[in-house]
Amino acid sequence: MRKNQTGISLISLLMILAVLIVVIVIGMKLAPSYIEFYAVKKAVIAVGAEGRGGAPVNQIRRDFDARATIDAIDSVKGSDLEITKDSDGVLVSVAYRKEIPLVSNIGIHIDFVATSKE
Repeated sequence: MRKNQTGISLISLLMILAVLIVVIVIGMKLAPSYIEFYAVKKAVIAVGAEGRGGAPVNQIRRDFDARATIDAIDSVKGSDLEITKDSDGVLVSVAYRKEIPLVSNIGIHIDFVATSKE
C-alpha cells in the first residue's frame, strides 16, 4: 500500500517565500516613513502643550524646528504647521504626503495628519 504524502510541494514553498519577500521589502521601505511620522506627532503634541501657556506662533514654530533637528525630521518644517487658538489654548496640526518609490514607476503615497489634541 502507498501512503499519501502530506506537506507542501517545492513550488508551493517557493511561491510562499516569494510573497513573504515582497511583503518584507515593502514593510522595510514603509517603516522609516512611519517612524518619522511618530516623531512628527510627538513633536507636534509637545509644542502644542508648550504653546498653551500663551507662546507666540513664531516661538512655537522655532520650538518645532529645534525638535525636528534633534529627531531628524525632514518631511515637515515649522512653517508647515497650522497653528490656531481655541478656548483650550493652542491647536497645532500638520498634514503632509510622503511618496515612497517601490520599483520603476510604481510607488506608494501616504497622507499623514498629526494634531496636538489627541
